[in-house]
Amino acid sequence: MTVFYRKYRPQKFTDIVGQDHTVKTLLSQLATGNIGHAYLFAGPKGTGKTSTARIFAKAVNCKVYSSQPALPAGRSTVHSKEKSVNREQLT
Repeated sequence: MTVFYRKYRPQKFTDIVGQDHTVKTLLSQLATGNIGHAYLFAGPKGTGKTSTARIFAKAVNCKVYSSQPALPAGRSTVHSKEKSVNREQLT
């Protein structure tokens, strides 16, 4: 059985609720290519720190950024240790 917080964890930036300012900042950094060397996600329990960090890490690990961050240009699937993710699932 899957744990509740893993089953319903957001998988794309548009799934993150209540952190519009954070998502906007991270997406603009991906678009411009100005990625910092470290990020500190702080806040109370249950505000989406880990989910946001995981989605951002997937996007940063891609070599080429497209209009849909988290996937390299020309590819439709990202492979990770956990599972494959299709382009439609991330946006």
